[in-house]
Amino acid sequence: MNNYWNKEIETMELADMKALQSERLVKQVKHVYENVPYYRDLMDKKGVKPEDIKGVEDLHKLPFVTKDDLREAYPYGMLAVPLERCVRIQSTSGTTGKRVVAFYTQEDINLWEDCCARAIVAVGGTKDDVCQVCYGYGLFTGGPGLNGGSHKVGCLTLPMSSGNTERQIQFMMDLGATILCCTPSYAAYIGESLKERGYRPDDNKLRVGIFGAEPWTEEMRREIEDMLGIKAYDIYGLTETSGPGVAFECCEQSGMHINEDNFIPEIINPETGEVLPDGEKGELVFTSITKEAFPLLRYRTKDICVLSRKKCSCGRTLIKMSKPMGRSDDMMIIRGVNVFPSQIETVLLKEGYTPNYQIVVDRQNHTDTLDINVELSPEQFSDTMRDISAHEKKLASAITTMLGITPKVHLVAPKTITRSEGKAVRVIDKRKLHD
Repeated sequence: MNNYWNKEIETMELADMKALQSERLVKQVKHVYENVPYYRDLMDKKGVKPEDIKGVEDLHKLPFVTKDDLREAYPYGMLAVPLERCVRIQSTSGTTGKRVVAFYTQEDINLWEDCCARAIVAVGGTKDDVCQVCYGYGLFTGGPGLNGGSHKVGCLTLPMSSGNTERQIQFMMDLGATILCCTPSYAAYIGESLKERGYRPDDNKLRVGIFGAEPWTEEMRREIEDMLGIKAYDIYGLTETSGPGVAFECCEQSGMHINEDNFIPEIINPETGEVLPDGEKGELVFTSITKEAFPLLRYRTKDICVLSRKKCSCGRTLIKMSKPMGRSDDMMIIRGVNVFPSQIETVLLKEGYTPNYQIVVDRQNHTDTLDINVELSPEQFSDTMRDISAHEKKLASAITTMLGITPKVHLVAPKTITRSEGKAVRVIDKRKLHD
């Protein structure tokens, strides 16, 4: 049996899991309090000492951590071990220049890769598989996480990274890839590209796909499955908690099992912070209980979902989270990249444009599109009309530098973007995403 089907942990009785979590939580709170001054201040302000935390039942006493805290503590303020023990960073895209930088010891990387290996094994992966990883590598966690997990399972790993679809298809067909790891929109694009080249679903050797990093519907799942002749599975993670592998789908395809021996999930009311019972919809919060370098306690993910302990046919007793049903902030996920309207606004103001703009997100041929309509001032309108496409290209280039994805920019006449008396409607998301 594969080492990464950890039956002892993954089918553990709830009482035993709570005991394991409690033991790890108590140790982690002490570690964070003693080594992270920023977090110690948060706890002191709330009047909580490490000895007040005796187990998971006391988790609610701890303060929340948000992305704002991570930006404020950037770059080293949340580091819980000496820098010389860290062997890697990963990072998110920044909203206004300040990114979230997560640090990893070698043990952190081992545990993260174990979580990704569990995800691969849960969908039937073994050492006989050829695993094609088309998530981005580099600072983005998708590529490195699944790459490491694939190695641990013993698969032949194709570290393709994203893009260059011609080469992806060549390697997929020539080397007989059986597992595909990428964003769902890229999987759909690969499916369409194969069809255009005259391939049928049974011409490839793919059996399963592990898709994450962006929202996707059940309809899209079925479409990808039909196009590629595979079973498509969801995976979830955040750079702040390590990366993909925090939670993963099993053969039941009805929600993602959370690796509870490493991450304690809670659902809270996003307005009040009150902890909600399993089965209620709210904001997902994670506490990392095994991370050494960058352990976050009660990190607010902003993802809205539901937790369930309903018995699963795969035999795992790990709690399940539903697909995220939206966000409690204004962040969008476009082609797997986190995008905030504030990032775009920052660039517009820096480049001398008005803050009157509208972002239109859509999905065409299974790929997200990003159009930004920017209103010109009357002075700019008379100056710019002569060479509008050059100005649009220059602004698109500045926005690409900030976001890491390329938008289509449309400079429009003054007063053509509808004004709102309440909160400005900055974003029109036309993607058909359902709960």
